[in-house]
Amino acid sequence: MTADTTMTLTNLSAAIVAVGALGTAAFGLVDTFKMLPGGGLSRAGFKFVREIILKLAPEVAAFDGTGLSRDAILYALQSQWINGTASSDQVNIAKSLIKLRLTPATSDALAKATGVDAVMLSKVAANIESGTPLTAEQSDVYGRFDLLLTTVLDQAYKRADQRYRNAAKAIAVPVSVGLALAAALVTGGMHPASAALLGLIATPLAPIAKDLATGLTTAMQAIQSWKG
Repeated sequence: MTADTTMTLTNLSAAIVAVGALGTAAFGLVDTFKMLPGGGLSRAGFKFVREIILKLAPEVAAFDGTGLSRDAILYALQSQWINGTASSDQVNIAKSLIKLRLTPATSDALAKATGVDAVMLSKVAANIESGTPLTAEQSDVYGRFDLLLTTVLDQAYKRADQRYRNAAKAIAVPVSVGLALAAALVTGGMHPASAALLGLIATPLAPIAKDLATGLTTAMQAIQSWKG
């Protein structure tokens, strides 16, 4: 590999990494929008979680003013969502809170949302409330309820995450362009049109920039070695 080729390859790899870093910076800036009042950008995704919680947590007077009220649960879950808690942990937290609300008064709504037998789930709730051991049949229903509850919550969180990432990507593009234009204006080292183009490709390039630069370097080294 000649010195000129090495220098060109080094510059190209560095440029790819730098453009990727711009896209990453844009994503990071957009992510801070979650901290705006009301959840900011995160509301675009959290609505799916909210919808399933409204089905799983009907209003019950006994829970008013407690940590298990519908509003309290939504507030707790949105706090976890905004702070970026691992998705699996968020699902487990949501499931635990919903299961703590399982009573004869809430069993019908929970049965409809999860597809288990309403009469049997009501009996399960009554036994849990009174401390009576569950029968084998009731244990089977409770196990299926637990599994289906996990499934519907996991689906809601996956849809929420997908919606949030799509919204973040859409907003990150103009943010990236704005950052590139600002840098071009300050440094005077690039035409605004070129800077705008750079900003446009930065966000889709960000996730693969380092791998692309490394792959390019490795490929060129392999070609030169083969030719030598």
